[in-house]
Amino acid sequence: MRTVRRVAMLVLLQIASAAPAFAGEVVQVKISDLAFTPAEITIHLGDTVEWVNDDFIDHTATATRADWDLMVLKGKSAQMQLTRAGAFDYFCRFHPNMTGKIRVVGE
Repeated sequence: MRTVRRVAMLVLLQIASAAPAFAGEVVQVKISDLAFTPAEITIHLGDTVEWVNDDFIDHTATATRADWDLMVLKGKSAQMQLTRAGAFDYFCRFHPNMTGKIRVVGE
C-alpha cells in the first residue's frame, strides 16, 4: 500500500511540474494615452497576450483580418492565447489610429 501511494505521489509531482511548460507565457500590452505599448511584440505559439487598459476610456484589440475582437474596458484587462504562427495586425475599433502588431513564432 505504501508503494502505491509513493508511486501515485511521484506521478502527481511529475504532472504538476510539467504543467507550466505547456501553459506558455503571458505577455502584457499596456493601453494608455490612446496607444498600445509596446506596439509590436513577438511571442511563441501557446503564449497569451494580456491587454491592460490603464487609459481613461474603453478600447478594443481587434484583428485587422477579423481573427479576434476583444473589448478591454477602462481599468480592466483582456487575454487571448495565440495558437497559430504568423503576423497579426490589430487596432482599436473606437480609435483606429491605435494600432499594434503581434508576431507569433513556432516552437
